[in-house]
Amino acid sequence: MSVKIRLQRHGKKQKPFYWIVAADARAKRDGRFLEKLGTYNPNTNPATIDLNLDQAVQWLHNGAQPTDTARAILSYKGALLKHHLDGGVRKGALTQEQADAKLAAWIDEKAGKVDAKKDGLSKKQAEAKAKALKAEVAANEKRANAAAEALKAAEAPEVVEEEVAEVAEEVVAEVAVEETPAAEVAVEETPAVEEAPAAEEASEETEA
Repeated sequence: MSVKIRLQRHGKKQKPFYWIVAADARAKRDGRFLEKLGTYNPNTNPATIDLNLDQAVQWLHNGAQPTDTARAILSYKGALLKHHLDGGVRKGALTQEQADAKLAAWIDEKAGKVDAKKDGLSKKQAEAKAKALKAEVAANEKRANAAAEALKAAEAPEVVEEEVAEVAEEVVAEVAVEETPAAEVAVEETPAVEEAPAAEEASEETEA
């Protein structure tokens, strides 16, 4: 029986979640399987992989062939390296302690790279959040300034009308003050004062 290590799809629509399984090559992709080896969640960044390393390596020892995606996952978690080191131990090229030390060193280095990637992603997310907040503050200030200018523009005609009304009142008052002496002069220039001697002369002629 030919055995394959492959992914079996689960999860919701557009949010896939996979089981890593060892299954008969003749079985359907999401059908029966021989053993569940782990899970793979591509919805996170970086992807979340939970793998039973020893069981995966044991299936590799037994001749199971991984698919391309499953091979990439096994390589990422160190299963292929352990399979290779175990072959060296069986051939006597190195001891089990040396193989374990090499595997542990590789796992530590890989974990450091993963942590560095997570830190970089967190830093980028923080920078993006700060940039978005700054842009939002700038947009709010721009809207506030625009509202203030609109309010100022709406109040400007009322102020102009008040100033025009005050100027008109001042002009009317000045015209009234200037016209008053002219009226008095006209009254003074009336011939009432000049007719008085004429009246006196007329009375004198009558008496004569």
